[in-house]
Amino acid sequence: MGQGRGGGVQRRGGGVQRLRRGARGSSVAGALRVASTRPASSRGQSGQLHEDQAGERADRAGRRHALQLFLLLHLQDDSDQAPSVANKRRDCPGKFELWINSNQLIHCRHHILEFKEKMLRLKNKTERNRQELIKALSKMKYEMTQRKNMSIHLVEKKINTLGKSETASNTFEILKFFFPHLRKAGRIYPDVIIGKEKTGVSFALGISTVNRGNQSYLKQTLNSVVSRMTPSEEKDSVVIVSVADGNEDYLKSVVDMITKRFKRQLRSGSLEIISIPAFFYPNILHVKQSTEDSGRSESWRIKQVLDFCFLMLYAQPKAMYYLQLEDDIIAKKTYFTKITDFVHNITSKNWFYIEFSILGFIGKLFKSEDLTDFVRFFLMFYKDKPIDLLLGDIFQVKMCNPGETPEKCAERNKQIRIRYKPSLFQHVGIESSLPGEEQYSKELHNSNTFFKIDEQHSLEKMA
Repeated sequence: MGQGRGGGVQRRGGGVQRLRRGARGSSVAGALRVASTRPASSRGQSGQLHEDQAGERADRAGRRHALQLFLLLHLQDDSDQAPSVANKRRDCPGKFELWINSNQLIHCRHHILEFKEKMLRLKNKTERNRQELIKALSKMKYEMTQRKNMSIHLVEKKINTLGKSETASNTFEILKFFFPHLRKAGRIYPDVIIGKEKTGVSFALGISTVNRGNQSYLKQTLNSVVSRMTPSEEKDSVVIVSVADGNEDYLKSVVDMITKRFKRQLRSGSLEIISIPAFFYPNILHVKQSTEDSGRSESWRIKQVLDFCFLMLYAQPKAMYYLQLEDDIIAKKTYFTKITDFVHNITSKNWFYIEFSILGFIGKLFKSEDLTDFVRFFLMFYKDKPIDLLLGDIFQVKMCNPGETPEKCAERNKQIRIRYKPSLFQHVGIESSLPGEEQYSKELHNSNTFFKIDEQHSLEKMA
């Protein structure tokens, strides 16, 4: 009885297990019936899912996923409860095929998710690379802008105040020592009307011009100076026209004439127009201009010295040599070629200046490095003598020793004051820059003989 009872228990236990399996099977069958209630067209399309059609089939994919999870939970390989895969295939082949398809779908989904993750990582990497490239380009653009701003600043800092220690601005700093009224000035630099701030050339040619009333020689002066250069000589030089006149109409007429007649030279930077600011001149000029003829003449002479000094300081950092001209001269043909050849072939290196004309301050060539010394001396005595006489005095001060005979000093001066023959510039102006005055001083050249015609038209032979 005991065994039978026990066997009955076992049978009952086996029955319980069969009941559980049956319940699980019925659950699977119920799930299959639920799945089978979907439309046939929907079941036919489930095997051909594509990732890019997820929007339209989202609902069906959700139900199918729930079914897959259910099958996985009930068809796990449990050692004492779940039948083997072979039993599944034998007992219910339809369920087995559904289970296989579900696993394939899950596996495919995993691949798609991995692919999405890889694409996302690639996208993020691409985005990082793009951001790095943008940063690199921004850095390059910033550096280019900085270099451009630096080059612009090198020009602008000349126009700014001289309270800073810039090299270019220091050129005009010496003016504050001689003129106390400039110590409070906001800036000391000419107004650059037209110019490309050309530097690094061999020669700078300065022409100071003022209003001569109804007569002007500037056009023919510029035409002879500019047109008688070769293209290479023009490239290695800069001609500076300094308008030293407060008359705005005259300034406008000069600018109009030059912009019409010398467009190419302006575009290349070989020709510049500057204007000296009115605040540069001391009050002594305004006082003397209001007196009689002697005062007007003295004021004109003082102003001429200051005009030349200002122009020299502007030209100094531009070139190795500075040639002083005036606005009423004519340059001889091939004058510039003769000047460059003479300078390059000169044996003495200790020369102080070279005369390419013996008239006044015309045709005087200086080393740019010496211009500051000349300007200092001129400004010390600008009230006392015209600038051409001061040019001779500077050698007496610098080269003649106390107690030395004039002959010995003159012999030494010949070594540093060099005169080129014949003259390369012809003075043509009759209407003086001093209002109401006329001048007939003219230099003639014939071989190595020089003559000067003075106001009385007398002919004087120059050695």
